[in-house]
Amino acid sequence: MSEENAVPPVVVVGAGPVGLAAAAHLAERGLDFVVLEAGPGIAAAIDEWRHVKLFSPWRYDIDAAAKRLLEQAGGWSEPDPGTLPTGGDLIDAYLEPLAKTPQLSGRIRFNASVAAVTRVGFDRIRTAGREQAPFLIRLDDGSELLASAVIDAAGTWRRPNVLGGSGIPARGESNLAGSISRALPDVLGRDRDRFAGRRTAVVGAGHSAATTLLDLGELAAQVPGTEIVWVVRGTDQARTYGGGAADELPARGALGSRLKQLVQSGQVELVSSFRIEAIEPTADGRVQLAAGERRVVADTVVNSTGFRPDHAMVAELRLDLDPILGSTRALAPLIDPNQHSCGTVPPHGVDELAHPEPGYYAVGAKSYGRAPTFLLATGYEQARSVVAALAGDWEAARDVQLNLPETGVCSSNLAYGDSADEAAGGCCGPAPQAVEIAAPAGRGLATGISGGLLTMIDQPSTGQSSCCN
Repeated sequence: MSEENAVPPVVVVGAGPVGLAAAAHLAERGLDFVVLEAGPGIAAAIDEWRHVKLFSPWRYDIDAAAKRLLEQAGGWSEPDPGTLPTGGDLIDAYLEPLAKTPQLSGRIRFNASVAAVTRVGFDRIRTAGREQAPFLIRLDDGSELLASAVIDAAGTWRRPNVLGGSGIPARGESNLAGSISRALPDVLGRDRDRFAGRRTAVVGAGHSAATTLLDLGELAAQVPGTEIVWVVRGTDQARTYGGGAADELPARGALGSRLKQLVQSGQVELVSSFRIEAIEPTADGRVQLAAGERRVVADTVVNSTGFRPDHAMVAELRLDLDPILGSTRALAPLIDPNQHSCGTVPPHGVDELAHPEPGYYAVGAKSYGRAPTFLLATGYEQARSVVAALAGDWEAARDVQLNLPETGVCSSNLAYGDSADEAAGGCCGPAPQAVEIAAPAGRGLATGISGGLLTMIDQPSTGQSSCCN
């Protein structure tokens, strides 16, 4: 076949856990592929919170196809399945070795940020012949490449939610960016000087907020004058405190229990029912959060309100997005946080991830839009299902299973996120037990998770956390 008629590769956007899982499945299927990573190294987003420990043990953190490639390559020692890795461990002991396997090595391009994805010769309006045209991907540096299909595992880490309580930036928020820290700062390490002996307001009610609050509590025990205020939009923090001993992931249960103790002891000042309307500088160089007549003053504000997807780069593709969550319209009712928590999301895969634009799929955290209930294992199964479909194996693509334990309460950031219903989030179920959910034959529900429950990702459920792409 001449080079002009050669089939372009499948392009995977993002070299995080789900993106590399997709690459591993593509390699096993014998499909040509290229992985584009915006950062300078593997899982660049996770590298920013490498100090944070996941609340799910290793046995839930490794994709099945990736594991097979690592074992075939030799020289890799699988981590103890019962231990909890940090974000750095996830990179160093799993993702970096995976990227160096013969099947993936040389196929990952770094510092390759995608600016736009379209069809060669087609804008969003033109139809005739559209499906036969390859995808055109333009990078920020102006270079371009063609693709036969696009698996978008770019995640949401680069687009945090705003602090404003109405879904748009609070008045003055953009002007005071220097006083606002993104989620999961390294309070006890790299960023210690920013918080030691100072007053910090942590905004948000998810695991990322809980992790930061606990780190600040430890710092306060070491450095006099370190003050902590926790700002939430809701009135009931039960979801953040979690299931305690009833949580089948003990580290997550302990996270909420420890935070509750800090609040009850007075070490953390809890300010609830606080919807931020404005952020203003004070005369002494600090920052002030305003909600009606109420004020919270701090030296630094940590934005732990979660994340949202960025669809700007695919604006010329034909997408069918749910108007509320920003996921596919078919997936939205299955992941709606007003109805589901992390342990009750039904099986889903290629059919639920498909758009009117054939060959484009968002997987991983981005696929869930603003829903905070994403599990890393779900992303691995999404990748497996999509790649099977791209290989033409629709039977495998639709043979999807979901096997995960119920886990007490699955906290989210919804108490200070994008949902208008602060009752969203909810409980994953009563007493811990294994739950296997399978797509009924003929319904085309794609899902199947080899492995079980993983860390929640989109809103980096942390400190025990996971924010993976």
